[in-house]
Amino acid sequence: MSSPETVYDAIREATSDVVVGNDDVLEGLTVALLTDGHVLLEGVPGVAKTTIANAFARALGLSYGRVQMTPDMVPADVSGTNVYQQATGEFQLRKGPVFSNLVVADEINRATPKTQSALLEAMEESTVTIENQTLELPRPFMVVATQNPIEMEGVFELPEAQRDRFQLKYTVDVPSRPDEREVLDRFDNAPSLDAEDVPQVVEREEVLAASEAVSDVFVADPVKEYILDIVSGTRDSPALRYGGSPRATLAFLRGSKARAAIRGRSYVIPDDVKALAEPVLVHRVIRTTDAELAERSVTDVIAEVVDGIAPPGADVSFTETESVEATGERDTGETTDGTEPDPKPLTDGAEPETDRSDSETIE
Repeated sequence: MSSPETVYDAIREATSDVVVGNDDVLEGLTVALLTDGHVLLEGVPGVAKTTIANAFARALGLSYGRVQMTPDMVPADVSGTNVYQQATGEFQLRKGPVFSNLVVADEINRATPKTQSALLEAMEESTVTIENQTLELPRPFMVVATQNPIEMEGVFELPEAQRDRFQLKYTVDVPSRPDEREVLDRFDNAPSLDAEDVPQVVEREEVLAASEAVSDVFVADPVKEYILDIVSGTRDSPALRYGGSPRATLAFLRGSKARAAIRGRSYVIPDDVKALAEPVLVHRVIRTTDAELAERSVTDVIAEVVDGIAPPGADVSFTETESVEATGERDTGETTDGTEPDPKPLTDGAEPETDRSDSETIE
């Protein structure tokens, strides 16, 4: 089960009894996990933001730490501290909840900037420094932060520098009526249904192996240019004061490779990049005053930028090919009848799934 595709399918199956809908959020969590990224979830209270993260961690058998952020918290509440033991007369390190594979920072915008910054080193370096002692965090390591878009009194908005460290951001919406009816029926039949009921279906070693497989996914030069065009488009947009950073460019690269891998492909197509445009950029770009006064949402501006950029055409080969030594050119990778060759499997013996990728189009 070390292929990204089988790992993702196992997670979906294991969490399906507890998580209704929100497939895009579950996919985003998987993408971030396999690429050492972090996720910001935003939604009104009661839409299962924390439950999704908890169920995700339990399906993977990962250690899970939750921090309920409040204004009176200090950095040591997150990272830990040395505690004096009177019996031995020595200081003993008491690790904080950040020493977990998956850390949920609940309502992160209720903590002070000083406490929020305690997560910065952990998110960027996967280390924590406590009294001049640098400690490694476990692998895999991932931060899932949640925030509430209402009740903004007494909160501290995340600074741009910290928002940029989250690879992806998703909005967890109120469920549709059919999904909410499904929730009613499930809890009517099993009132105690909870994320703790999710079985472990993936081992830690399989997660690490799947992450290695993602790094082998091929990205053709036209797709890389497409990524650069989108990020540059946000910087040149008259509706945006600040566009995507180079970290956003890398988030596109890593995220699109993981998205391709969990669909059974060993190569990235433009649809992978396009699907990640909003979650990669929505928390990074900043609108101009005119755009705010015109009530143009960030998502609308991002959609305009993406729609204004032509993706690589269907005549471009996105699969990895061998170079031709005689000419120094890259083989087109096309078969003699002009059809696209079969995708290279990610792992030996793993059959790539085609039903998800076949539904995607290349514009």
